[in-house]
Amino acid sequence: MNKTTKTASRIGWFQDNFLAIRDNAELLIRGKATVIDLALICLLSEGHLLVDDVPGVGKTSLARALAASMGASWQRIQFTPDLLPSDITGVSIYQPGSGEFEFKPGPVFANIVLGDEINRASPKTQSALLEVMEEFQVTADGRARPVPRPFMVIATQNPIDTDGTYRLPEAQLDRFLLRVSVGYPDATAEAEILDNHRTGVGTDLPSVMSPEDVRAMIAVTGEVHLDPEVRDYIIALTTATREHPEVRLGASPRGSIALMRASRTRAAASARDFVLPEDVRALASSVLAHRFVMNADAELRDVDAGAVVAEILERVPTPKPLR
Repeated sequence: MNKTTKTASRIGWFQDNFLAIRDNAELLIRGKATVIDLALICLLSEGHLLVDDVPGVGKTSLARALAASMGASWQRIQFTPDLLPSDITGVSIYQPGSGEFEFKPGPVFANIVLGDEINRASPKTQSALLEVMEEFQVTADGRARPVPRPFMVIATQNPIDTDGTYRLPEAQLDRFLLRVSVGYPDATAEAEILDNHRTGVGTDLPSVMSPEDVRAMIAVTGEVHLDPEVRDYIIALTTATREHPEVRLGASPRGSIALMRASRTRAAASARDFVLPEDVRALASSVLAHRFVMNADAELRDVDAGAVVAEILERVPTPKPLR
């Protein structure tokens, strides 16, 4: 089997597993295939997900469904004003018997960590996630402690209720690969939710693969080809965000890297070993919009960052795919 045939085989295996996780998660998250796809793309790109939405639309169920589908561990952290950094990362406790301190890992040591209403904790507590989201480790007592892989933080915040909240700083927002909104289900999906809630169907999801399989899927995304023209297209889009007249601070190079990684994963999920411009365009708003700082005039006029991305996508020439 030559290299091209082997890669094609692995890409096909990737798509099969991607669809298996998506279909399994849909047993619990009804009518939200696109949201599940984006969450999976985020996970398999080794990124983190920010969910902006009102309570009760399935944010916790999304984290639980993904963890159950891949047989992984998950933890939920309820962010409150009195939450301490050590409540997230862990704490060293003195053991009288041995006369030594023993580190007790916090809930961040799981494959999927749900940070519910992350903006209700103080900035100091929010910053406890900065290291682990970037480096996949927690430094405690001068020692780096790796978290299990795969690893993803799913953080939620309610865009309507802002009383008693702390706005996430740009450094924190920049560490989320994607931002999504779940939204309300349509009538058919909501009827299925009510029926399943009554009968208990889908509440205990089976696993369809293991964390080891997910790590292998992550490795496959690195084999997806990125043509120089598509690479330059990504750079042109992020550069346009920095030069836009209504944006005070545009997407950083981390935004370009995030868009590249997510586009590769989307291509593999579509059974392709190469990225198309349509992959980039489909993910641009979810990857880039939350990284903007709008200027004062745009904020006063409540200009939506997603609309800015849409305008940039219309203006920046789209390269013709070479394959």
